[in-house]
Parts: sequence; structure tokens; C-alpha cells
Amino acid sequence: MKKIEIINGPNLNLTGRREPEVYGTTTMEQLLSQLREAFPDVEIGYYQSNVEGELIDHIQHAGFSADGLIVNLGGYSHTSVALRDALLAVPAPKVEVHLSNIFAREDYRHHSLVTSACRGMICGLGLQGYELAIRSLLA
Repeated sequence: MKKIEIINGPNLNLTGRREPEVYGTTTMEQLLSQLREAFPDVEIGYYQSNVEGELIDHIQHAGFSADGLIVNLGGYSHTSVALRDALLAVPAPKVEVHLSNIFAREDYRHHSLVTSACRGMICGLGLQGYELAIRSLLA
């Protein structure tokens, strides 16, 4: 059985409640249930933290045991060299996901420091981005 770990950063614990006009009303718990039903032969793990160091620790742990990582590091994507370095340090293939289109937002969000440490990036497709990332990692 393949194992894919979803790692979410700051404020993503509020998905479904925070700015529903931007992020929708589906919670991460609901999404995880849907993904696990859609991919019964894949073990889908989930971790979320608002703390940069905790995210680094989890990437270092999961990146050696999972068959793939899906990372949505929220605002840290645009600011954290340390998270980029953690992603580069682990062998698991990685896909970056953003719920909103970061290129249609504020200028400072147009560049993600972690993209170059990932196989690819999916942005602007809402929660569907996680499903597409799983499909990419399984292909």
C-alpha cells in the first residue's frame, strides 16, 4: 500500500470556516474522508501545524517513510528557507498545493520558496488540488 502524507501549514486548520468565499466551506476533516474513500488503496496521513519548527520536524520524519508528500505550507511558502531546506533533505517526491491562486493575490505571494524543492505545484483549484496531487504522486 502506498503512503502519502499531507502536511498543512498555518491557518489551514481553519479551512471550511476561514474566508469561505476564498477557501470554501469544506473542512479538512471532510476532505480527508473524501480522499480516503476515493483512494482506498492509499494510506493518507495528515499533519497540520501553525508552527514552522514543528512542520520541519514532521517533513524530516515523514519524508523518509512516505511514498510522497503533499505540502501546503500557507504563508510560510513565501518566507521560509528552512522549510525549503527540509523538503530538499528528504527523498520522498513532493507536490506543493495552494487552495487559492497565489498569482492572483498580493505581489509577495507570487513567489514560493518551496516550489523548487517540489516536483510541481497546483494552485487555485481549491481542495481539488489535493486530489490532483495524489493522482500525480501515484502516476
